[in-house]
Amino acid sequence: MSFKAPVEQIDFILTHIVPFAELARTDRFADATPETARAILAEAGKLAQNVLAPLNRAGDTHPARLENGVLRSSPGFIEGFRAIAEGGWVGVSADPDHGGMGLPQALNMAVSEMMSGACLALQLNPLLTQGQIEALEHHASDALKALYLPKLISGEWSGTMNLTEPGAGSDVGALVTRAEPADDGSYRLTGQKIYITWGDSDVTSNVCHLVLARLPGAPRGTRGISLFMVPKFLPDDQGNPGIANDLKVVSLEEKLGIHGSPTCVMSYDGAVGWLVGEENKGMAAMFTMMNVARLGVGMQGVGVAEAALQAAVRYAVDRDQMGPIIGHPDVRRMLGTARAEVFAARAIGLACATAIDLSRATDDPDQAARAAFLTPIAKAYGTDLGIRVADMGVQVHGGMGYVEETGAAQYLRDVRITSIYEGTNGIQAMDLVGRKLSDGGEAAMRLLDEVLDGAKAAQGAHPELAHQLWQAAETLREATQTLLDRDMADRFAGAVPYLTAFARVLGGHYHLRAALAGGASHQALARVFMARVLPHHAGDLAEALAGANDLTGIDDAALAGDFAA
Repeated sequence: MSFKAPVEQIDFILTHIVPFAELARTDRFADATPETARAILAEAGKLAQNVLAPLNRAGDTHPARLENGVLRSSPGFIEGFRAIAEGGWVGVSADPDHGGMGLPQALNMAVSEMMSGACLALQLNPLLTQGQIEALEHHASDALKALYLPKLISGEWSGTMNLTEPGAGSDVGALVTRAEPADDGSYRLTGQKIYITWGDSDVTSNVCHLVLARLPGAPRGTRGISLFMVPKFLPDDQGNPGIANDLKVVSLEEKLGIHGSPTCVMSYDGAVGWLVGEENKGMAAMFTMMNVARLGVGMQGVGVAEAALQAAVRYAVDRDQMGPIIGHPDVRRMLGTARAEVFAARAIGLACATAIDLSRATDDPDQAARAAFLTPIAKAYGTDLGIRVADMGVQVHGGMGYVEETGAAQYLRDVRITSIYEGTNGIQAMDLVGRKLSDGGEAAMRLLDEVLDGAKAAQGAHPELAHQLWQAAETLREATQTLLDRDMADRFAGAVPYLTAFARVLGGHYHLRAALAGGASHQALARVFMARVLPHHAGDLAEALAGANDLTGIDDAALAGDFAA
């Protein structure tokens, strides 16, 4: 499976679609010039397509394995991760005071997308480490920062996130792992965690676990959760990995995909840990990590969609059935729609990342609100798209897509998890219509004002496209106002289609910008999106406003197929 890093496509979006250029005018990101960005993208693209992409198949066919308690990674993964670490790619956005590049998240997410398209199973390792770096930068003591951040940023050590337990999945407040204070200021953690991505590793010399646990007498629910740093090996006086901590990998999960990424069941038996942030404030610290990871997962979906689409196009060009099948109208429909949606999802993700960067560089609360609003959209739309496009790739390959020889099936198996981890897409949608509309819809309306203004400005150059977008944005505005007047049960019942409708309108907005800034190809792609993707927003919004009564009117027996009553 060959993969071409989409450097030019990403550069076009950063140059013409999102306000990335504004970052170089701030003190924090003064070095993030267009020239620097292009150089970063070019080098990351070479790493993705020349070093990481050749490892993707081996990660699938030779999964990570546990041998006598020792983790063995897939062939080539040690060397691949060394290339990531030595290039400084783990610390693209990390604080320069601890060895990071200090570059914008927009560039970090662009790099993450390319690495995900090349080899998702390996890219998960730096993604989780980057999230841990973010959490420590914001919440850890100076001593913990000094010890852990340089090692994590350099790629000498890696990081994980330990939330889920056998009895506490999305309901994090139900977790029971406990932390007992010790006389030396540390803590002893006991409990079990499941679904821990890269919970053990032979690509780094130490694995650092951020673990949620309860202190004695802590309040029930999420208000009584604290966060702890629990390393695999306890650092010695020189800060190097010392004696083994009292934790172990119980087993590795056998999964549908991402076989090269070890998903661990972790056991802590009085393991030594240190408090990160304040007591009983662990969820706030963990969400710092999760918010970055959620956007990163959205870009994972885009990355795999790009790789799957490239493979489908190559096959369609080569496969002859009364001529190359790329000339068949239905194949062109599948490929054209997929390419249009990949552009839209990539633009939404990079717009979200740029808003994060602007909020940090300027302390602008409107940019912070925009970033918060876009995060669940970027995560859910990007990953749903990844699944759709990978599925489409199997269809284009026909029977050859259903066998493993072409690799088309691997993309679908690998990307399927992305709509589940880091908060299911249903939870993302509930967050959007709940927390993110709790400002009375201000952030949503500011975004829609921007879309409407863009449509008006484009009426002269592209009247049909502008009109289609303007109508869709007005419909979405009315639906948003209606949702604001509904109770939360009705909002939640329509949350997923509402999020999808918002993503499609934003996608149309960015396509219209591309049609104005680009050439004939961007204009043709915008027409495909407006004709074949954007119209679905009307059905999405009809479902979003249907309320909850029809759903609550079905009893559990009927859902199970028992209609005797």
